[in-house]
Amino acid sequence: MTFIKKPIIFFFLLTVLIGIAFSLYVFSEFQTGRNASLQQLDDNTTPENEQPPTEDTDIEFNSEHPIENEPINILLVGVDARQEEKARTDTIMIAQYHPKNESIKIASIMRDSYVSIPGYQKNKINTSFFLGGPELLRQTIKENFDIDLHYYAMVNFEGFIHVVDLIAPDGITVNVPKRMVHKNDINLYPGVQTLDGKQLLNYVRFRSDHENDFGRVRRQQETISLLKDELLTLKGLTRIPQLVGSIEPYVDTNMTTGKVISLGKDFVLHPVDEVETLTIPVQDGYEDRRYLHAGQVLELDVEKNKSALHDFFNLSPHHAAN
Repeated sequence: MTFIKKPIIFFFLLTVLIGIAFSLYVFSEFQTGRNASLQQLDDNTTPENEQPPTEDTDIEFNSEHPIENEPINILLVGVDARQEEKARTDTIMIAQYHPKNESIKIASIMRDSYVSIPGYQKNKINTSFFLGGPELLRQTIKENFDIDLHYYAMVNFEGFIHVVDLIAPDGITVNVPKRMVHKNDINLYPGVQTLDGKQLLNYVRFRSDHENDFGRVRRQQETISLLKDELLTLKGLTRIPQLVGSIEPYVDTNMTTGKVISLGKDFVLHPVDEVETLTIPVQDGYEDRRYLHAGQVLELDVEKNKSALHDFFNLSPHHAAN
């Protein structure tokens, strides 16, 4: 009996030690990434352009947490740190992660979509963010599209640059479809290019062509897929703890650090082959209009776009009826 017990005890202790070592590694890498980002923020902050740390903000977002194995819907908003506190975001996405099906879907909503805003007259959807932050944007999406959002994440564009450079120190390879030039921000020629974080951000945000925001949304979705593929390489997987720590100072969210790490762990253990995407408004689901109070807008066929969203996210008829 003693002979049998010793190997069991040995392997038990070995498992415990490996678990402790892995936890220490994760914590160490998380802190390394977080400290590097905090230092970078401190270096970039001047008395004239001082910004409060994101981790201490108290932002209203009246949502319910998803039940176990239920799809998780996250509102993603891109914000420019150089703008004033109140801004009209140019990036609005609904990201859905389904832990049971191991799938990720992203629906981008064009910022000029003309919608009903609770408590205000109809306007562009990004105006709801300007007027009431993530909570009013959540209410606006619920009222127009009947989508329940569980969490929000407001991503600082400077954080995007930092994260890209961390995930892909040698850059991200993209196939630039045409000449892209605008002031001193971007100067790209057609063909395969390798872009660092700042160049990739400018590539994503470019809109000085006939595609305007439609091209911008398409490139946003393309970039997410490219970053996902890079992250799932062996080198990318080892950087995940540091990545979570690095992005934390650049993100305002109602998700706890533990929840973010948990989702990251699920993503690693159950990698997603493809990120499905949708753009709202859908084809033939809008008209170009102009209003004095709102300017040029996309006048939505609300029912057509709501139906497309529900089909995309596999929402049940019962949900739609409510």
